[in-house]
Amino acid sequence: MATIAGCLILCIWLVGIPLLTGAIPAFYVDNQRRSLSFMWISGYMISWALFQLVTVPLVLLKVPYGFAAAVKLFGGGSLLLAAVGLFFLIRIFRKRRAKLSLVRGESRGTLPHRIYWGIFLALFALQLVLAVTMTYQDGDDAYYVAVSTLTESSNTLYELMPYSMGATGLDIRHGLAPFPVWIAFLARISGIPAVSVAHVAVPLALIPTTYMIFYQIGRQLFEKKKERLPLFLSFTALLVIFGNYSLYTAENFMLARSRQGKSALGSIVIPMVLLLFFLILDRVQKGLKNQWMLWLLLAATVTAACLCTTLGTMLLCLLLGITGLCSGWVYRSFGLVVKTALCCIPAVVFAVLYFMV
Repeated sequence: MATIAGCLILCIWLVGIPLLTGAIPAFYVDNQRRSLSFMWISGYMISWALFQLVTVPLVLLKVPYGFAAAVKLFGGGSLLLAAVGLFFLIRIFRKRRAKLSLVRGESRGTLPHRIYWGIFLALFALQLVLAVTMTYQDGDDAYYVAVSTLTESSNTLYELMPYSMGATGLDIRHGLAPFPVWIAFLARISGIPAVSVAHVAVPLALIPTTYMIFYQIGRQLFEKKKERLPLFLSFTALLVIFGNYSLYTAENFMLARSRQGKSALGSIVIPMVLLLFFLILDRVQKGLKNQWMLWLLLAATVTAACLCTTLGTMLLCLLLGITGLCSGWVYRSFGLVVKTALCCIPAVVFAVLYFMV
């Protein structure tokens, strides 16, 4: 019974809380883009950004029993955001501004169209099954999964060496990107061992998150040719399945190392940044205004990148810098450059902390 209860709690925190949290930005986007998939991916970005902002100060200040404090602060903040999201979700239904679905209207198509969707769903299900049943340990597990286990059992934040459990100084490289602590949080609230959460629950949550982002990107790319969307996703799934030719490919990180922050950065955060730029620039091209929520979501995504790995600070600044400059040049808009620069502030702050501390 305890295991069943723990699985239900994980479902709430890995599915329910992100969906409700994502209802906040979804309320402000146009009806055409609003869907459960957009809510899901937006909720994860906001949730990870909140965890980063809560946990890093506790790490730097070396707060006694810092993990217990992080659990309370992040748990309370997440529930508050979920409550606000529920309020917005109720407003969406009351005003009938949207019909929420995971894939909007994609089931109503020709027979070949449905077959293409069936092929993609089969490939997607195969990846989930293989990611769980054929999971294996790698060299990084000796540190990252050990950090999750040690954090959950000791209530400390990067104060003990995971290899020997001996006291250690501040590990600033990993302390500024506490993704393993997020896994420890899931283990604490569910009562399921951190290693099981890392190898089973996290892949089942983050792999679908990746494909939901690519689904949203595909909707943007094939807006007028929706029949090509399942083909795009199927081709993406094939690239992932057959991309495991090296330990260092993005496909290997996505399927076999989902529990690691580097995988979340490459498979989720960076594609999410591209999706947000697609949405922002599409509105700019159409002359639409009121994009402030998309810019806030972009800033949250940049903060989430810092949670995944300290390398995310540099990569996101480069990505946003190049994209912002090119966008400003193409659309002759200095405002695009300024707003993009403002979204880089979280990454710059954590980069400065890395070199100062």
